[in-house]
Amino acid sequence: MLDIPPLLFFQSKNPFSGSQKNLRFLIKPEENLIVYIWKGPYCFEKSEILETKEFPLESKGREAMLAWLEEKDKELNEE
Repeated sequence: MLDIPPLLFFQSKNPFSGSQKNLRFLIKPEENLIVYIWKGPYCFEKSEILETKEFPLESKGREAMLAWLEEKDKELNEE
């Protein structure tokens, strides 16, 4: 399970990046939560972004984002 900060962290406009095995991700809060994923081992600037997705900046959006990241984690770590 991924350890993601609470909603207030993102509502305060703080970005967050993390990783788990092959999955790397960056969450940028703007009007929505914008999530970028890539496959490790390199940083965001040096990697090919595999997918980007937006979620509402609210509790249901955070829950949906977490579920999506968990799904992507399974996909990338099965390879």
